Amino acid sequence: MDAKVPEMLHVDAFQMRLADVADVDLERLHALSIAVGWPHRAEDWHSLRELGRGFVALDDIGRVMGSTMWFPHGERFATFGMLITSPRLQTNGTAKWLMQRVLSECPGRSFRLNATRAARRLYRSLDFVEQQTVFQCQGEARRPAESSEIDPGYVLRLLHRSELEAVVALDASAFAVPRPVHLAHLLESSLCYGLYRGDRLLAYSMSRSFGRGHVLGPIVAFSENAAIAVARPHVEAHAGDFLRVDTHCETGPFASFIQQCGLPIYDTVTTMTLGEGAAYGALDEDHPAIFALASQSMG
Repeated sequence: MDAKVPEMLHVDAFQMRLADVADVDLERLHALSIAVGWPHRAEDWHSLRELGRGFVALDDIGRVMGSTMWFPHGERFATFGMLITSPRLQTNGTAKWLMQRVLSECPGRSFRLNATRAARRLYRSLDFVEQQTVFQCQGEARRPAESSEIDPGYVLRLLHRSELEAVVALDASAFAVPRPVHLAHLLESSLCYGLYRGDRLLAYSMSRSFGRGHVLGPIVAFSENAAIAVARPHVEAHAGDFLRVDTHCETGPFASFIQQCGLPIYDTVTTMTLGEGAAYGALDEDHPAIFALASQSMG
């Protein structure tokens, strides 16, 4: 792929130019996501801009016709998301132009993203490889039916900003790289629970306002039962309200728990990677796994 990506793209009878996503009014970004039916509020765009970088495509009169963002985690890895193009441009090469610009800005980085069905062909053309399915589960949350008792020797409690180091250490092997900046930001804006055995953190969970209600994630744990334990208080807190969970689990105890709590599978996307070391860590007795994503853009 050529390192130089053109600054202009001619589409039909008009041309578009690139601008920094940080320089665009939140209301205009919100209007773009509304146009394609995405749930992001202006507040959600604000949070994404605090953590990531990106571009927008502007037409001749300054309308936002497309967007793309990436979220760096250190110098060698990033997650990618918010690739949106106005419906009238979705077959005109705008998405590939935006994606190529991101890749040209990030030479040497490995990438992970979550692709809609419509976007998978584009990402394959750029050498991304499919890894696993993400199940978007959502609905009006119901209180869990089972007992919420914690086994003897375990303690479930709220997490605080001072425990960031333990959260980052637990998260790193599941996510593939440490993400202290992102987790610090999420801790500030989320309700967080941790499951401890003695001084060892075995699982953590976060929930925050997003879209139509709240999103539950990330959740990282050493076992499905631990993931359920830290998810339960969030579901109980939001019973009767809209709640969303993005998870790689289609079957098993955690998936059953989520669906029994009134959150059926609504849609799916596909996790895809480019480069070495970009896949999520696998769950085993020595390593935790990610049971719920922070978001489809941030992973």
